[in-house]
Amino acid sequence: MTLYHPPREQIELADVLNALGHPIRLKIVRSLAEQGECACSAISLDISKSTATHHWRVLRESGVIRQQQSGRTIMTSLRREDLDARFPGLLGVVLGGRSPELAAAAGHPGGDTA
Repeated sequence: MTLYHPPREQIELADVLNALGHPIRLKIVRSLAEQGECACSAISLDISKSTATHHWRVLRESGVIRQQQSGRTIMTSLRREDLDARFPGLLGVVLGGRSPELAAAAGHPGGDTA
């Protein structure tokens, strides 16, 4: 089975934001950020298999995740390096943290004000 993954330079912000704009997909991304690479079945979604497949596909085709067949299991990982290269700081904001630059701009502690 060959799965489509856009090359880094073709990952578009609108596609990534659309993918991250759904609560189920955001839950998947947060789980991958915490767990690292894992089987799709390791993330409990409490939705039908066909709906879950749709959400995995949207994340993969937007460039947010990478999926690879490993025997009968599909292993999934967050494309953190690619996303950070294309959209610096985006994942930090989406995952609930703030980049030092954003914290400083907002006047919050933890940002480098120099």
